[in-house]
Amino acid sequence: MVLDIFIPENVKAVIHSLENAGFEAYIVGGCVRDSFMGRIPNDYDVCTNAKPDEVKAALSGFKTIDTGIKHGTVTVMSDNEPVEVTTYRIDGKYTNHRKPDSVEFTDQLTDDLSRRDFTINAMAYSDKTGVVDVFNGQKHLFNRKIRCVGEPEKRFEEDALRILRALRFASELEFVLDKDTDSAVHRCRKLLRDVSEERITAELNRLLLGENVYDVLMKYHDVIEVFIPEITPCVGFNQQSRYHLYDVWEHTAMSVSQAKKDLTIRLAMLLHDISKPDCFKLDDNGQGHFYEHEQLGAEVAEKILRRLKYPNSVIEDVVTLIRYHYVTPVDDERVIKRLMSKIGSPAFHRLMEVQKADSRAKQPFCMERVPLIDKINFKAYEIEKRGDCISLKDLAVNGNDIMELGYSGKAVGVVLEELLQAVISEEIPNDRDALISMAKKLGEKAEI
Repeated sequence: MVLDIFIPENVKAVIHSLENAGFEAYIVGGCVRDSFMGRIPNDYDVCTNAKPDEVKAALSGFKTIDTGIKHGTVTVMSDNEPVEVTTYRIDGKYTNHRKPDSVEFTDQLTDDLSRRDFTINAMAYSDKTGVVDVFNGQKHLFNRKIRCVGEPEKRFEEDALRILRALRFASELEFVLDKDTDSAVHRCRKLLRDVSEERITAELNRLLLGENVYDVLMKYHDVIEVFIPEITPCVGFNQQSRYHLYDVWEHTAMSVSQAKKDLTIRLAMLLHDISKPDCFKLDDNGQGHFYEHEQLGAEVAEKILRRLKYPNSVIEDVVTLIRYHYVTPVDDERVIKRLMSKIGSPAFHRLMEVQKADSRAKQPFCMERVPLIDKINFKAYEIEKRGDCISLKDLAVNGNDIMELGYSGKAVGVVLEELLQAVISEEIPNDRDALISMAKKLGEKAEI
């Protein structure tokens, strides 16, 4: 553990101004935790015994913004960077499992630290005083434990999102929950029903990108089921397939952990087999099959992602990956170009990552596909680098050229698509004269 914590000059300026005015001031929470772990904090929060009006008076040389004045928070612009300064407070009663109905300002730092979620987030520091750690946060950091401040159930009943935050920290930091906190997470999980989809989604995203995501998904699937109940049939579902050594949910958790740290890809892995239990068929040899699970899965995934208020662009990308995740890679440039044309180059490269993660979460012999997938992906990059024609915008003719030949309406798009597929299949070159000639022949056949 380090004894001295680096504080940026713009944050120091705020702290020193408050101290020079006769007040206490500390950095607090995640920035202290991250500093102890040798990580660079994303931001620095300051807490003080100065009331909001006193904060603004003490910092009269700075621009201040009343961002959360009701709860004691003033945003201070220091060297053009925002620094949140919050008065020590005691939270009032919680009635919605999310935010306190009221807050009471206090002069005691310990009161403020007592209301925080986990011991590793309940430490404060200043150059003047050093570390204030009344709940053994440093010890729990050293032991890689996530432990609630005080009684876990009370903490979760106050703010149900803390349940998911605990799992997110376990995934991101590669920590484990202490016994009491772990038990309370399982007991209180249904409180998450009172949390907005947007807040659940923000925590889920970070959980999925964590190093310890496999263990968290396996141990706390019952928590995930509160807001994605569709995974329930997957848990423990025996695939009875020679390609699989895990049940559907463990395969899912393993594939997420094996996937590239790209949110779209990891969301796709989380939901790619969501409909397998609904599509299960056992053949005469006792082998399980899941015909068209990728199509049904894409539909179910879209409903889930819309319910969780994901952006349309993310939904579209994830659904595309799920719909095509079962497409068998073929080392043929024409086949590669055809798929790139259908789903776009960015989606194609992500699809290759999806297929690698899927292979890594199956029987060891399925790993043999990974070098082939890498080879196919490399060829796709080469195709892009050469500037080969794989989309309508790449064609040497456009809609106006086709209309001049007498086509109209939907027929224009149909002809352009036929020309594109002919170029991709290397039946004709991407040459204006060759394309016009083919378009004319298509017109003669259709008698336009």
